[in-house]
Parts: sequence; C-alpha cells; structure tokens
Amino acid sequence: MRLAIGNRRFQVYGRPRSKSFAARPGECSETVNAGIKSLYLTPSIKPKPNLCIESMPSEMLMKVFSYLDAVSLLCVGCVNKYFYHLANDNGIWLKIYSSSFQPKRTIWKMKSERTETVSLGCAALHDRRPGYWKKEYIFKQIAAVKTRVMRLVKPVDPYTGLPCKNKEAMKVSGLSWIIVLKDKNGKEHVMEKANLSFKDTSVTILWHSRNWPCLDILSTLKLFGVIPLLPDQSRAPSKNGPRRRSLIAEYHLANLTESSVAVGADKLVQLFSLNPGLLVGLWREENEIAFVMASLHYHQLLERSTLGSATVQYALPPNKPVLDDIDPEYGLHDYNLHLDMHGGSCTYLCGTFKSLFCRKGDIENGYLRLTVVSLKDNTKHLPLIGTVGLSWETDVFKGNVKDCYVMDVTLLDETGKPFWCFSAPVYMELSPKASSLYDYMGHIYTTDYADSEGKVCVELVWLEETKEYFIVNLVLYISTKKVLWPVMNPQLCAVGNDSTLLGSPELDPALQTEKLVKGRGLCYG
Repeated sequence: MRLAIGNRRFQVYGRPRSKSFAARPGECSETVNAGIKSLYLTPSIKPKPNLCIESMPSEMLMKVFSYLDAVSLLCVGCVNKYFYHLANDNGIWLKIYSSSFQPKRTIWKMKSERTETVSLGCAALHDRRPGYWKKEYIFKQIAAVKTRVMRLVKPVDPYTGLPCKNKEAMKVSGLSWIIVLKDKNGKEHVMEKANLSFKDTSVTILWHSRNWPCLDILSTLKLFGVIPLLPDQSRAPSKNGPRRRSLIAEYHLANLTESSVAVGADKLVQLFSLNPGLLVGLWREENEIAFVMASLHYHQLLERSTLGSATVQYALPPNKPVLDDIDPEYGLHDYNLHLDMHGGSCTYLCGTFKSLFCRKGDIENGYLRLTVVSLKDNTKHLPLIGTVGLSWETDVFKGNVKDCYVMDVTLLDETGKPFWCFSAPVYMELSPKASSLYDYMGHIYTTDYADSEGKVCVELVWLEETKEYFIVNLVLYISTKKVLWPVMNPQLCAVGNDSTLLGSPELDPALQTEKLVKGRGLCYG
C-alpha cells in the first residue's frame, strides 16, 4: 500500500488480514495515516549544548570579573588563555588600583622615586597595554609590604644584634614555610601544615601528618620560604592563591639512617639530624617518617625566605670582620655571645657573654679559640633550668626525647653585628671520664656541634643532689677562613712586613690564613 504525505510517498507493508478480526477499510486507513503522521511530523530531539561559563559573552564575563578582588582575579587568569586576556583588562585593574591607593602617591622603587597621577579617564585605559595596571598594582603592593617590613626590622636588640620585631615582620609579609619531599620517580609531596614556636633568636617549625610518603622511595627534601604575592592583613594567606617560593636548604634522604647523625630516641621515635638545622623523626617499629622539624636562626631569615627563587638559594653577603693593628697580641677581641638552649616549650638557658677574645696562642689548626666558660673559673659556671629534653608531637602522639635540645648561637663582632649564627638540634653524650672538680661530683656530659664556619664544645656536670646540669666548660672555635675573608683574594694581601704573597703555592691555605691572623695583616678587598 502506498501513502502520500506532502511531497513524500511511503510504502506500508502490513500483515495479512485475519478473517475473524477483519476491520473495515476506512478504519484501517485512518489508523495507519495517523501513525505515519505522528512519526513524520514529530520534530527530532537535538542534544542541548553544554552550557558553561566560557560560552558566556565576553561582556558578561567582564561584568562578573569586575566584582572579584585582586587575588581572585589573578587566580581566574590562570584557568586558560581566554580568561587570562580578559583578567588583564586595564579597566578592572585601574578600579582596584584606585581603591587601594590615593590618586596621587609617591611610588617607591629600588633605584629611584617618581610621582604619578592616576586618572580614571580614557587616557589611562587606552594609552596603556593590557595588563599595565595589573603590574602597577602588584609592584606597588610589594613595595608597600617591603616598606612596612623594613620599618619593623630596623630596631635592633643590643643583646642579640638581631631585629627586635622579627615575629611581627614575618606576620606582615605573610611568611610561612613548607617542605617538598621528592621521590626517586620525580613525584613531589608538599607538606604545609606546621606548628611554629618562636624563641628569642630562632623559630622552630614542626610538620606532622598521617600521610607521609614511604621513606625508602624518597631522594631529597627541600625547605622553602613561601610568601603570598599580595599579602592581605585582614585574613590568613590562602594556599590556593598566587605565592612565591624561596629555596632555603636542600637535604638528601637516601640512606638517611646511615648518612645522618642520630641524636636520640624514646619509646616511639628515633631522631636523626641533618645540617643545617633539620631533624627527622622516624617511628621505631616501622622506620617511617613521624615528623620533620626545622630550626631557623633569625639572622637574615627574612632575606633567605623571600629573596631566593624556587631553584636557587639567596646568596648571603660575605662577612667582613674589622681588621686592626691596635694590639698585636690579640687575634679577636670584644666579641659577644648570646646563647639559647631550648627544647620546644621549655627554655633551659638564655644568656649573654661579653668581651670574648683570643690571643695569638689561641690560634691553631685552622681555628681561633674563644673561651666562654672555663673549668678553672667556677664563678662563671651556669645551671640549666629543668630536665633537658626535646618535645615532639604528631596528630596522635606526643613525646619528649631526653638529653636532646636545640642550641641557638649568636656571635657578635666588636661592632655588635652578627658574625656567626646558627640554630641546630644537638644532644648530650655521657663522657667516660669522671669529674675532676671538687665542687661538682657527678657524671660528665658533652655536647659538640660543627659546621663549615666553626665548632662549639660544651661540657656539663650532672648533680644528683639538686637534679640539675651545670655548664662547666664552653668553648667556641671559629674557622680562620671565616675570620679572614680577604684570603679568598690572596693577591691583595701581605702579612705584616713580609712581602710573600698569600697566593704562593709553597704555603698551605690554612697556614696562610693562620699566619695572617697572627701577623694582624691589613687587607681590604
């Protein structure tokens, strides 16, 4: 049977009619025609397009972006290239700029100062390249934060030689610290959750988590200082906002238990120390990471935490000690030491030692000896307050490792400027020798620390009657290479009246340095 609907014809094939269920011809044709019409006239269902914010007209997106703050606008610009160009609109950023700064303001720069008048007219928008006002806003915000930080770190503590308001300056800059653990496959694990403990001359940072990566697959650990690109004083920095990283130190974790120094243990954890100032706590049963602790000295901490890059550390300026020839018997004189010993929330010693010196006879084996506390002078022997131990904690457990603590050393030169500073975890070791002092009868403990710039040797006696430690001997050893920086350029130096250049191949570098110290040679490179 053929049917015609409109200009189209259809061939309809039906079943043979049954005699018992026969229908009248008119009814059959009407039923078939209705079915065919319904099939033909029903419009086809088209899939609805996926509606998303990217499909919105640019004018509407610009209207939405105009309600965002600066940090949110920077984050939106990282979504894709289209959003990046829209988020660079000068009109939006000029509005943000004008609301944050006065129309006429002096903009501080590194090398010069200039005064700029901000106009909301068309010239300020159309005469500038896209993104101009975004850059101006970012640079000006960074300069404003830097000005506030410099104002805070300007006052100096006369006892420590360090800025008095380090903690406030760090808060203003939004500074925080993270560690990045890298495994052997190149995957990075970022740890941000940390507890901070501020002391007189250092800050201790403790990271703990339930999801540490397996120690066996880790290769390196990097410590970064992190600051938000646009610090907001009214709220805490967001980890999803734009931030800058500054590499402070890098440590190798391969064969950790063999390549590091074991500094103590308790029933749950064992501690391993890595220079500079890092402590890794491992679970004793599983030999996996329990926590990581870093001790950072305040000296140039802001510079190290902000002025480096994600791959390169900030290069510290070299020490330039004052060289004079007033008294040929002295190698160093009028140095001051500020010493802190603490273990978490407890401080065991905080003291300042003035007028330290060394004579020519105290210079040997490449070191200058500064005696702080002598065995012979019992009037300077010092007690430690409390039971020495280093506190630690994780999400579940807490503990205290006996005979382990953090030592903060701040050595000032004769002008009162920091000369040698460090903060590091150390431990007390039982000495096999017995006490030879009549005033102190008890076990002797020693603490030793060493790095490329010097050494510290501490001798303590445990008094059973009073249950306390006494420091009976404390000596600093300063490397002669650190004291005499001009040796790095030997052709500029001569020893006293000796015309022999320090660069002569016949002399060992250590002997050259020692000779210059004793001869009080003058050199300015």
